[in-house]
Amino acid sequence: MRTRKAKRPGGIDCPIDLESEPESPLPVSDGFIPVSKHRTCWKHMAACLHQRKTKISKRRLRRLQLTSKCFSGTFPSRLRSNRVAKRKLGKADVTQEGAKLDTAQFDCYFSDVWSRLSEDKKSSFAYLESLWFYTYMLPGWKGKAIRWIRDRAIFNKRYVIVPIVLWGHWSLLILCNLGESLESENGKPCMLLLDSLENAGPGRIEPDLRKFLLDIYRSEGRAVNKKLIHQIPLLIPKVPQQRDDVECGKFVLYFIHLFVQDAPESFSLGDYPYFMNRTWFTPECLQQFFEELDLVKKDV
Repeated sequence: MRTRKAKRPGGIDCPIDLESEPESPLPVSDGFIPVSKHRTCWKHMAACLHQRKTKISKRRLRRLQLTSKCFSGTFPSRLRSNRVAKRKLGKADVTQEGAKLDTAQFDCYFSDVWSRLSEDKKSSFAYLESLWFYTYMLPGWKGKAIRWIRDRAIFNKRYVIVPIVLWGHWSLLILCNLGESLESENGKPCMLLLDSLENAGPGRIEPDLRKFLLDIYRSEGRAVNKKLIHQIPLLIPKVPQQRDDVECGKFVLYFIHLFVQDAPESFSLGDYPYFMNRTWFTPECLQQFFEELDLVKKDV
């Protein structure tokens, strides 16, 4: 049965503009859904509810403060022009200084990265669209996002790539061994979280990741509970770090490219962290990789 893709005002497939600072809680214009560092923090959510004249109890406000912390000021920043450069999809040169990837640009580059990988390497992998985790986090959209994921049959794959964009920052979740028993000694399911900005505290989204995983298991009709999900290891390797506040999307794409190339046939906790360390790659390798991608685009 074909699943019809749900739309929200402005279109859920619209690219998220990671550069803009919205003046209103949920503006949608020119095909962009603006996202700032405050987009999912408790202050923004409380302001949004207030503008909609929705009553919010002290208990709920406290819960928002605990689960949706504000990380404004955590990310290194620089002064940049207020002018928003509108680019056509597929023609943005992300090697430019100060060019952070929005979701449309990310998806365009991901398509190129994925097409360059061998079918043999890709056979053990499934991937989710870059907006799906973000959609899962939106009030009222969790059920739709989980249904989309269920259609991908991810339990048949050794690895599942999940790009994450929250608070205007990209990171990468990789689900390993999902099809194995949660109580297995060898090949136990685990989560890898690769983040090029560890100063922002990537572990802050662990509660959301575990809820996400629990909902995925339940959507498949698997007998799981919160206790078993909390026993699944969340591993955060010490990977190379970005040098400014705009490289995160490029790092995630390069993480994907290298991980698919080098991932073991069976991921074992005993051999972790494998190749994922501070010397995994150099800034020069990252730059060369994206220059090659940009050359391909200019030739198209």
